[in-house]
Amino acid sequence: MIVVMNPGVEEKDIQMVVEKLKDMGFGVHLSRGVYRTIIGAIGDREKALSSGLEALPSVEKIVPISKPFKLVSREFKAEDSVYRIGGVQVGGEELAMMAGPCAVESLEQLLEAARQVKACGAKFLRGGAFKPRTSPYSFQGLEEEGLKMLAAAREDTGLLIVTEVMNQHTVEMVADYADILQVGARSMQNFYLLREIGRLDKPVLLKRGISATIEEWLMSAEYIMSEGNYQVILCERGIRTFETYTRNTLDLSCVPIIKRLSHLPVLVDPSHGTGNWHWVPAMSRAALAAGADGLLVEVHPNPAEALCDGPQSLNPENFGSLMASLKELAPVLGRRL
Repeated sequence: MIVVMNPGVEEKDIQMVVEKLKDMGFGVHLSRGVYRTIIGAIGDREKALSSGLEALPSVEKIVPISKPFKLVSREFKAEDSVYRIGGVQVGGEELAMMAGPCAVESLEQLLEAARQVKACGAKFLRGGAFKPRTSPYSFQGLEEEGLKMLAAAREDTGLLIVTEVMNQHTVEMVADYADILQVGARSMQNFYLLREIGRLDKPVLLKRGISATIEEWLMSAEYIMSEGNYQVILCERGIRTFETYTRNTLDLSCVPIIKRLSHLPVLVDPSHGTGNWHWVPAMSRAALAAGADGLLVEVHPNPAEALCDGPQSLNPENFGSLMASLKELAPVLGRRL
């Protein structure tokens, strides 16, 4: 349930309610909005409703949350969450563009890709140092050496780094290099990993699992936020269906649904969602039209030579054309790029 405080309430009154809830055994989470503060209380709802809190002059009302996800819900926070990451905004009016190769293959390859996507207008560089692959014989990534290359690319270009963390044992290592920690589709329900990331003060890009429902996806975000990390960005990357013409089925209907259910920013990955670079530009524009807060696009200097996911990667020229079309589209949608 949530305790809605009156507008303009003093900090001492907020802390009094927080302490009272903690004394009653509740987990407490604060959401400070523009006009009022909301206190999320995780625990026995009936106990809270009979606590007498609503009689306090500083409390406007107590609202039960019926959904299984609490902290990610619109009931907990009515306005959209907007994050400032290294001076770049994610959420709100500005569209976040994250682009780069699927995998870090070499410093030369990464620097070339970074310079190219920056020239086209991207603010974030995506690239995998740890690569969870279906086959154990496929390229698994350069691991910490790849992270060092990502840090070098950030130093060279100023782009912020988005890279995947695969398990709880490497969280601290990846967090030392990354600006945003990516939780991949295969790890969406690795709850030990989610809890570990939830203890960090570091933004998280949470991809939807390949067969996950929207509720399961939001519950994974809840795991992270329940540990205290509220900087969660959701990313739709396609789900498994019976269709064979695409790698996955990009579920763009989830974007407006999430926007109604949750305050978290939502990005879309049209590269994994389609598996074919030909479809990426159209699905990118469709994603923004559906309300997405940005895109995660695979771009490789030479897709034919990529060590993984070459067929779904745009080359720099095609990415430049895509960005040009998005810059024309953004104002029509009331956004900016």
